[in-house]
Amino acid sequence: MAFIDKLPLLTLIIGALALGLAPFFPEPHLFEKTRMLFNGTLVKPLDIFDLIMHASLPVLLAVKLGRMAYLNM
Repeated sequence: MAFIDKLPLLTLIIGALALGLAPFFPEPHLFEKTRMLFNGTLVKPLDIFDLIMHASLPVLLAVKLGRMAYLNM
């Protein structure tokens, strides 16, 4: 967990927004792949990789924010 504590918050926010919302048009991949996951149509390995790639920084940001909140209690 020390690795997560050392990550700069601003860098994670910018990266999560950039990677999570890319490409901006016609629809961000993260939204498209999440919808495919809930519809049960996320079956291609490339789509699964794409979801993992686009969700990695937003998930890491959520973990860091949760850890910051927990440590400041």
